[in-house]
Formats: sequence, C-alpha cells, structure tokens
Amino acid sequence: MTRSLADLGRGSSWRFALGNRPAWADALLVRRVLAALLAVTALVLFVRGDPGAQRHDVVVAAHDLAPGRLLTAEDLRVDRHESRALPSGSVADTAALLGATLTGAMRAGEPFTDLRVVGPRLAAAAAASADARIVPIRLADPAVAEVLRAGDRVDVVGVEDAGAPGAARPARTLATDAAVLLVTATGERRSGAERVVLVALAHEYAAAVAGASLRTALTVVLH
Repeated sequence: MTRSLADLGRGSSWRFALGNRPAWADALLVRRVLAALLAVTALVLFVRGDPGAQRHDVVVAAHDLAPGRLLTAEDLRVDRHESRALPSGSVADTAALLGATLTGAMRAGEPFTDLRVVGPRLAAAAAASADARIVPIRLADPAVAEVLRAGDRVDVVGVEDAGAPGAARPARTLATDAAVLLVTATGERRSGAERVVLVALAHEYAAAVAGASLRTALTVVLH
C-alpha cells in the first residue's frame, strides 16, 4: 500500500519515520555531528596546551600587589608555564625577589620580570645608560610627589647654600633627563615620614644628587 506525502513522519513507529528520511537530511546530520566533535576537540587542545612544549618555573604574584610594595614570601609563588608564553626577563627563583621593591601594580598570577622591581636592569632601561644609578630623593614640596608617576622624565633641581642668613639662594640643575622609577605611596610610609622618590639617572649625576639630598631642598622639573 502506497503512503501519501501527508503521511510522512506519521508511521506506525519511529523506525518507519527514520527509514523514510530523505538522504540530504542524513548528510546534514552527519556534518553537524562532525562539526560539534571538531569544536570540542579544538577546545580541549586549547585548554590542554601543547603537551610537547617545554615548561619552566616562573615566579608569579600570589595575589594583587600595589606599586612600592616590599616583596615578601607571601607575595610570591612559583608556577610552570610554557617557555614560549613567558615574557623576556622572567624570574625563576623567589630568592631573587625577596625584599625587592615593586615598581608597578601586578595582578595575581602575573609573572615577574627583572624590570618589575627596582634594580640595575631597571635603572639601565629607564635611563638608557648601562651604568645608570638609582637615587632616592625627598622633595622640598610634598605636593610635587603627588603628581609624579613612574616613567616621568624630570630634571632634578637643588638650591645653593647661601653664605648669609636671608641671602638669595639660586637654584641649580643637578641632573637632567632622570627617570622616575617609584614614588612611595601614602599608605606605605610611616606616620609623618616624607614621601621618597626613586629616580634613575646617569652615574655622573648620581653622587651630586645623593649628596645634595642630604643638605639642601630638592625639586624636579617635569619634561
């Protein structure tokens, strides 16, 4: 007995309905199943990573860190990452970072590099000089420290000692094109203590600026 088109899909059983499916419907179903399997496979490979890639230890932030923080063991943890995903200058040993000063904020899990903490490599990169030095200075006007940010380029200016009381004290440029590395945060200094600014500058200026900071008022001129 021949069934009409209106009877398609209304067979006596689901077997009859499947047996009367057109060929193009089966091909479409197969393509969709294969596409779903490929998508799942790609997701698994992405999450798993390359099993043949080399992995290395790297020190990462154990939690969110604020700039200017003195790093302790509680701030650091060691993870294993693929070598090709590691930034240049990554640090593998926590001992190299203990007691170092962080130059910028970091999120939990972010790898440390040698330029994220105060040190010779950071000074050289900031001052564009292989023999650059880092010098802490205290500014005569604390309000100036409020507007300074890491990365600012400044000239350091001091006031000459006057011979007689009340005599004019001419200003003198002690260093040019110094790079601000760090300004201590308000919440991280002792009550009543001055904010300290760390600057990187060429070695020929370092001694003069360090000495002047002990005996005279200093300020900076922003570029």
